[in-house]
Amino acid sequence: MSQKTAPTDQTAVRRRRLWDSQSLALVAVFAALIAVSAIVPGIPVGSFGVPITLQTLTIMLTGLVLGAGRGAAAVGLYLVLAFAGLPIFSGGRAGLQVLAGGSAGYIVAFLVAAFVLGLAAQFIIKRFSAKRRVLWFFLASMVVLVVITHGLGVLGMMLNLKLSWQAAFAADLVYYPGDILKNIVAAIAAAAVHRAFPDVLVRRVK
Repeated sequence: MSQKTAPTDQTAVRRRRLWDSQSLALVAVFAALIAVSAIVPGIPVGSFGVPITLQTLTIMLTGLVLGAGRGAAAVGLYLVLAFAGLPIFSGGRAGLQVLAGGSAGYIVAFLVAAFVLGLAAQFIIKRFSAKRRVLWFFLASMVVLVVITHGLGVLGMMLNLKLSWQAAFAADLVYYPGDILKNIVAAIAAAAVHRAFPDVLVRRVK
């Protein structure tokens, strides 16, 4: 009987350790970091109402540092507070009405990007040495950026602004140079965090 229950017990211990008080604190801290990055004034771009902000940087950093579950929880907490009325979307916006604007696709992508990049980060941490993590973090961030962040961003502009896919894609291209630079910073910063705190993502259960 004890042999059959051991895996379940170990899974329960792992779950408790992943969602202990330290993890909850990290979720809150990164949610606040995302909010602050949105409050910092963005750079207006064109007439589509989607400014260049630091949010892409903090979303990517959240996934890379916290992993899938806690990264998504941090982004989810930020979104819940913003949808509830706190003016912590870019430009001091708040409420569900932002989902009717040109930035809706990017906002939806925040949660998906953090979760998927968190999964990638968990794999990278387990498979690659510290010296190679910056490169793999950056490559994973770029895939997530192109497929999820910009993919959903283009889709959101097509649906809400009634743009053709060509027009939405052209409008989206202006964000790439800054986002690539932000991904480099996020990869370097995340690798540094994991060097300093090796158990922050992969919590070992003995």
